[in-house]
This record gives sequence, structure tokens and C-alpha cells, in this order.
Amino acid sequence: MDTKLKNSHRLAVILAVVVLLICSLGMIAAYPVFSDQMQDGLDGNDANLDSLRNMSVALIEGNYILYNEVNEETDKAYILQEYGGDQFDLLRKYMDYEIFDWSGDALLDKNSGDVIADLGKRNNTPYAFRAAFTFDEDGELTDIEVGGNQLNARSQYEVEQYLLESQTDANEWQSISEPSTVQVIYGFTEENLNAYLNDNEFTQEYHIYDLNGNITYNGFITAFVVLLAFTAVFLTVKESFAFGRGKINNVPFEIVLCVMGFVTGSGYLMSKLVWLTISSQLPLISSNAGYPAKDILSFVINAAAWLLVYGIVFWCFVCLSSIFTMKKEYWMQRTLCARVIRWSKRGGDAYGKKVKDGADSLWSRGKAFFKKQYNALIHLDFQDRTNRTILKIVLINFAVLIVVCALWYYGMVALVIYSIVLFLFLRKYFHDTQKKYKLLLRATNQLAEGDLDTPIEGDMGIFNPIEEELKKIQNGFKKAVEEEVKSERMKTELITNVSHDLKTPLTAIITYTDLLKNEKNEDKRKEYIEVLDRKSLRLKVLIEDLFEISKAASKNVAMNFMDVDIVGLLKQVGLEYDNKIKESNLDFRWKLPEHKIVLWLDSQKTYRIFENMIVNITKYAMPHTRVYIDMQETDQEVRISMKNISATELNFNTEEITDRFVRGDSSRNTEGSGLGLAIAKSFTELQYGTLKISTEADLFKADIIFPKREKPPEEKVEEQIQITADTMFGQNAEKEEDGCKYRSVRSDT
Repeated sequence: MDTKLKNSHRLAVILAVVVLLICSLGMIAAYPVFSDQMQDGLDGNDANLDSLRNMSVALIEGNYILYNEVNEETDKAYILQEYGGDQFDLLRKYMDYEIFDWSGDALLDKNSGDVIADLGKRNNTPYAFRAAFTFDEDGELTDIEVGGNQLNARSQYEVEQYLLESQTDANEWQSISEPSTVQVIYGFTEENLNAYLNDNEFTQEYHIYDLNGNITYNGFITAFVVLLAFTAVFLTVKESFAFGRGKINNVPFEIVLCVMGFVTGSGYLMSKLVWLTISSQLPLISSNAGYPAKDILSFVINAAAWLLVYGIVFWCFVCLSSIFTMKKEYWMQRTLCARVIRWSKRGGDAYGKKVKDGADSLWSRGKAFFKKQYNALIHLDFQDRTNRTILKIVLINFAVLIVVCALWYYGMVALVIYSIVLFLFLRKYFHDTQKKYKLLLRATNQLAEGDLDTPIEGDMGIFNPIEEELKKIQNGFKKAVEEEVKSERMKTELITNVSHDLKTPLTAIITYTDLLKNEKNEDKRKEYIEVLDRKSLRLKVLIEDLFEISKAASKNVAMNFMDVDIVGLLKQVGLEYDNKIKESNLDFRWKLPEHKIVLWLDSQKTYRIFENMIVNITKYAMPHTRVYIDMQETDQEVRISMKNISATELNFNTEEITDRFVRGDSSRNTEGSGLGLAIAKSFTELQYGTLKISTEADLFKADIIFPKREKPPEEKVEEQIQITADTMFGQNAEKEEDGCKYRSVRSDT
């Protein structure tokens, strides 16, 4: 079994060597084909366009230098210092040249008559390359003629265009005088042109680059590389060959790629070797009858070079062929990245930890940057200016394209990778946007179906502003529904409370009236009459309160504003209700300012506010407790605070206690209409103030706040404020009439 395995391995090695020899010798055998492809360059019959373009720059410089040699308008020492040793000085020894005036006379006096005559021939010129430049009296180039027996029509046209562009951009020679009213002619004989091209180092480079880009040349190389790749994979994958298992083939993936990149980059050197060989600048491989020459040295040099190159390529393919045998394990065992990651996970040494931390930091920063840009893109607010975001996207794209352009020939590969990444990014972006749009659509459908309780949740990206507005709409609808439900409930309670509060005294009146009709006892009759009087007064007070709160609710109350000493008014209410306060066994603690505080108020309505608040305290405060009444003044307002301990548990809603027919004693054991706080709140608001009720355990607190309003001018002391339903919405209109100022708020309803 071992013998069979060894034989298979030897067979694989022999097969690999044979394939390498076929590839190397095949390239050498193809040299005659390459020679035929490059024959014009080998014969020196093609005036390479790149060489001619390079030479044209020197001719443009020559126009200025030769003209100044004739006219001497610019100092010769300056010209020699600035332009001596330039390309034109090296070029002029290979060519004939002359300057002619418009009469056709030669101006240099350096050429023989035959040379001058040859230069002047436009047709049937004896020169392989001829160029003529014509300048008018303003120094403008009016004509360029390019000809020669080694240039075809296309080459002549391309050289003319290049010369025209070079002359137009000839700014570096503007420091010397420009040619005018002359014609400058240059001529290269075939011998001189070939000598110049052969001596010119750029010419050889041009031919090498031409060979390097030759389709046939690259086709042979590609075919042999494919053959090597197929052979490497075949020998490695077939287990019976046991090929490619040595340590030399266990090189990491990244190193193999670097070696392949180096070999690819050395393609120029191989092209140069081939060119030097077929151009007779190395010991020749003759192409007689299609066979290589007998020169052993030349053959060995080329064979060794191709064997080395193809050997390295074959080794790279053998290393990479393990991908097919090891599969996923290859990436874990044969890549430096995986080894570095494993090493970093094990901790490494202090230096390794430092490198790891630095790499992690760099990765985190880069990841955070791109995540930030992506989040900025998907959370783009179309209500805001988007120029900055768009500019960022354009700059990032511009930076990527610069990197792609800098890669030259490999830019196409980078462009493909960039396009794939861009496709994945855009697909993810539009997928996220589509998902967020569906969230938004679902939220709107919930609102349309009347679902106001399900919260609108989720990140909607660029639709976040719309999400916020939808939440406001949802909350607004929810509050409107709650208010409507509350209103309906309060209407029901209102009817119940009004019925009860009106029915009680009416029932008593009817009952005692019947008793009075049949009662003969005068003492009893007097008692019944007193009860009737008391119940009638109660009914009268109840109806008056109901009338007052109805007017206040409709905001149709006449307000008579005047200067009111609010301190004195509160003291007056306290004195008038002193007996009732004593009967309630309450200890009132007054903390009022010693000075007057004058506000622009309605005295009657303000008196009613204080009266209702004190009466409310005497009814519901716990006997034998203290009541604190405090007044504080600031620059903008006056605050009156009333605090007492409740006799019953405060289990009502402070938002509803100031509504109509709502009582602090839900058992209705005390007399009252339940309108006291409602009237106080309405009258306070009619005077631009606020009444706030708050509780803490059994502590009841009422805060009355009046703003310090400016008093109208003396000549406009008559002021009537009629407030209708639109006061609460702030629809104010001002008008002046007959010297009196009226401030009214009207309603269309």
C-alpha cells in the first residue's frame, strides 16, 4: 500500500514538472509569434507615436530658441542658462532645421542649398519625418504641417493635433520672445530618426509596454496560467497522489496572495526580457523555420526565467488548492487573520494586548463613525436643512472614488467591490425605510380604526417627525374622548344634583304648607311658618346661585372694574362672618400685609369669592382646628392661600371639586348647593385670575392668584367687559367708540 502511494506521488511530481516545462518552453516557442506582432518596432520602421509626441515637446521649444538665435531679442546668456542642455539641444543633432521668412528666404545661414531645398518640399519629401510651424505677425501659430515617408495619414493627423495642443499650452517659454512672421521647419532622415529612436531610452520602454499589452502575448500567458491552475487543483484534490502536503505548501493565504501580486507586478520584467530577446539585444533565439535558435545561453536565460515564474505561480495554486480539501478549516488554519484573532483571544503578551486594544479602538471608532453616518441618513429630518447630510454623502463617495482611481489597473476590481458594497448598503437602507414606513402605516390605521389606547412605538427613522405628530393627534383624540365622556357624566350628575337640591326644599315647603292648612295650634303654626320661611330662603339662595353660575358659565357677566383694596376687602369678609366662624369652633390665623394692596378688580365679585371660600371652610373644616389665611405680594401678582383640616376624608378629585353641584361632603349632610367653589372659580377667572385646589392627606388648600393689571387712563375710567363663550379661546377684539374703550370677546355660536 505504501509502495503504491509513493508511486502515485512520484507520478504527480513528474506530471507537475512536465506541465511546468510545457508552459516554459511553450512561451519560448511563441517568441516568433510575438516577433511578428512587434515586427514594425523591430525593423525600426514605425515611428512610435509616443516617441514622436515626446519629441514634439522639444520641437515646440526649438521654435522659440531658433527664432531668438536669428533675431537675438532675448539675451543669449539667459537662454543658455535657462534652456541649455534641454531636450532640444539633444535633439537638434539628429535633424535638419531652418527658419524661413515669409519671402521664403533662409535666416539661419547654416544649411546648404540642398538641405534648404529638401526642407522646403511639402510633397515627395526625402525626410522620414517633417514638421513645419507657421507664425503670423502677432506671434500666433497659424498652421502646422506634419509629413514624412514613415508616417501614415492617421499618424500625421494625431501628431499635428498633439503639436497644436503643445504649442497652445507653451507657457514655460513665454519668458523669451515669441516667433512672428516666420516658418520653422524640421526634417529627420530615416537614418537619423531611427538613430534617435534607438538612442532614446523612452522608445524601448514604449515597445516593452506595447508588448506587455499585446493580446497574443497575454493570451499565451493566460492559457498557461489556467493550465497550471487546473493541474495544481487536480493533483492536490486527488488523495491518491498525496500531493501538496509538505510544509512548504502550508503557507498562509495572505502570504500566497502577496506572492501572486509580486509575480503579477513582475510582468514588466518578463516583457522586457522577451523584447530584449526578440530585438537582438540579448543572445538571439532565431526564428528560422519557426524553430528557436541554437544559442544555448539565450535559451537557458529565457527558459530559467519562465520556469521560475511559472513555478512560483504553480506553487501558489497548490497552496490555494487546499481550499477544496480543507474547506472551512482552511480559513481557520491557513489565514493570518484567524491566527491573529486566536492569539488575541488568548491574551498574548503586553505588547500584543496593546496592539489588540489599539486595533479594537480603531475598529470601534470606524464602526461608530459609519454607524453614525448611517443613522443620520435613516433619521434624516426633511423639515430641517439637508444640505450638510447630502454634502457628507457626496464627500464620502468622492473619497472612495479617489481611492479607486489611485489603484490604476486594479481600480476596476475595487470599483466592482465598491459597487457590491454600495448595492448591499442601499438594499439595507431601503429595506429599513420600507420597514419604518410599514410601522407608520400601521399606526395611522390604528388611529383610523379608533384605537387610541395602543401606544405608537418603534423607531421610524426619517418618519420620526410624523410619528411625533401622530402621537399628538392620538393624545388629542384621547383627551377629547375623555372630556366628552366626562361631560356626559357631569351632565347626568348635574341633573341628579339639581333635582335633589331643588326637590329637598320644595318637598319641605309642600309638606309644611299642608300641615299649616290643618294646624289650629298657633305655636305650631308659627313654627311651621318659620320652617317655610327658612326653606323658601334656601330655595331662593339656591336659585340665585344657580342663576349666577349659569351666567358665569355662559361668560355673559357684566364686570365693573375699579380700584379695590384687596387686603381691606378680605378683612371685611372676615368681620362680617365672625359670628359664623366662632360658631364653627375654628381658630382663624390671619397673615395679611399691613399696607394696602390695590388691584383693578370687581369688588362685588371679589367679595363673593372670599365669602364663598370662608363659608366653605366653616362648613367642612374640622372643629377646634386652625385655619390659615395668608396673602403674599410679588411684582407680578398677589396670592391668597387658605388652608384648613377637613372634617371628612378628602377622597374627591381636585380637578372636579370646582365643578357645579360637586360637594366636599358626598353624603350631603350639610346645607349648600355645591356651587360655592364653582362660582368662586368662575369669578376669579373672569378677573384674569386663577383658583387652584390641592390636598395632602386631610389638609385642604386653596390658592387664589390675581395678576397686577395696569389701570386704564383716567379719561377712560368707564370700562365694561362683556365676556362670552370665546373668552377661553383668546379671540380678542378691541375697539374704541365715543372716547370709551370696550374690550369684548364675541362668539359665533
